[in-house]
Amino acid sequence: MDHDTLTRVMRRLALEAGDRIMEIYGADDFEVKSKSDNSPVTEADEAADEIISAGLREAFPDVALVTEEQAASHDVQASTFLIVDPLDGTKEFVQRRGDFTVNIAYVVDGLPVRGVVYAPAKGRLFYTTATGTSVEETGSFDKETPGETTPIKVSEPDNNALLVVASKSHRDQATDDYIGKYSVQDMKSAGSSLKFCLVATGEADIYPRLGRTMEWDTAAGHAVLNGAGGRVVRFDDHSPLIYGKSGYANPFFIAYSPDVALKPA
Repeated sequence: MDHDTLTRVMRRLALEAGDRIMEIYGADDFEVKSKSDNSPVTEADEAADEIISAGLREAFPDVALVTEEQAASHDVQASTFLIVDPLDGTKEFVQRRGDFTVNIAYVVDGLPVRGVVYAPAKGRLFYTTATGTSVEETGSFDKETPGETTPIKVSEPDNNALLVVASKSHRDQATDDYIGKYSVQDMKSAGSSLKFCLVATGEADIYPRLGRTMEWDTAAGHAVLNGAGGRVVRFDDHSPLIYGKSGYANPFFIAYSPDVALKPA
């Protein structure tokens, strides 16, 4: 894999998908359907998926591709693949809360090594560079020419005053109980894979997820966090979270700065 090309293509496709998402987001109304698992899907999910899938297949025809919106792609059994959530945070999109993202990642031997997370309504763009380090880009987000980028790095947390980020739509008592094991200075909620990015930039120290997620929900944010010096581990035994699992469902997990003293499950 040519990582320069990969970075350029993933970034461009995320921005193109983001533009189409925002066109639909700005409309007076849009259709919301329910998938077989009763989760919502909109025309924005489908339009973004079409843009990204076509672009990735053209650029990388020999690499396996898994996307949330294409059920047939879920049967791919590979340890190295591209994985896409064209609109992560559909509930936030439907409720016009802005905390939704475009996620594209490249997984090698079960680990997400490159990724882009674009939050078009927030105007925030995070991605791994060709060398694997993570940056946040600012500016006009020109499709072909990247703007100014700032390297991002996880925090050096104070374990007596941690900054915690948790899910906005899926918070539950089990999550609150686990967070209660820590000395917390501040707690914020965010939607979609933005939570990984807040840990990656040092805006939060830890993000525990005690709820259902799929690999396409997490791979891009996981890659960005890895590139910023962070870690993502299983909640139960603190072993690394890996990808390419049968069915693509994740166990509960914790994303965090390595200097956080993790509590047991």
